[in-house]
Amino acid sequence: MSSIIDSLKRVQQQIVQTAVQCERNPDSIQLLAVSKTKPVNAVIEAADAGQRAFGENYGQEGVEKIRAVRSLRPDLKLEWHFIGPVQSNKTRPIAENFDWVHAVDRERIAKRLSDQRPEGMKPINICLQVNISGEASKSGVAPEEVLSLAKAVSEYPNVKLRGLMAIPEPEMDPVKQHEPFKAMKALFNLLKENGFGVDTLSMGMSADMVPAIQEGATIVRIGTAIFGVRDYANR
Repeated sequence: MSSIIDSLKRVQQQIVQTAVQCERNPDSIQLLAVSKTKPVNAVIEAADAGQRAFGENYGQEGVEKIRAVRSLRPDLKLEWHFIGPVQSNKTRPIAENFDWVHAVDRERIAKRLSDQRPEGMKPINICLQVNISGEASKSGVAPEEVLSLAKAVSEYPNVKLRGLMAIPEPEMDPVKQHEPFKAMKALFNLLKENGFGVDTLSMGMSADMVPAIQEGATIVRIGTAIFGVRDYANR
């Protein structure tokens, strides 16, 4: 068994185990395999093992990978998520190729994605990125601005607001790891209480997947634990 297949199975087992322990349905948690900087053959190997959702951080690399996979294996029906920062002048290829965008933090980005979504394609699914730890160096809308941004982006016809995303500040204390995820769940509930039909909490990565699931994550973004350490030199 290859290392990717073996690692994928271990992550899937951990998701199921954690879900059962906190009395959640494992099927309510989607594994997003983060394939950034990884070659096309790694994506195909994971896909052949049953993985269907893949995340990319870099626009050009992601688009090239999507096209390569479709050319090599048109039989694979994969779901592609853009999970990196979105630059307003580079939205078109994202709008044209991806199914999801996880890091919308400005109305302008949502408008451009909507305007540039090709006719005949379903609205692109979006999550609002929240700077839940208040880091000056990190993208994301402030928690107190989530509701107003949600109202604004919901007006655009070719984007569909699905929920929220966050990348909390790294925290080694397992107890403190829960705090930002709890805050995200509260914001998620606030959106639902205000009539937004959201269903997605994208939070949790290889190092903090367990507390994220325990606090309500519906998508966990896992790269290193599946594909190994990233090789940025091959970007």
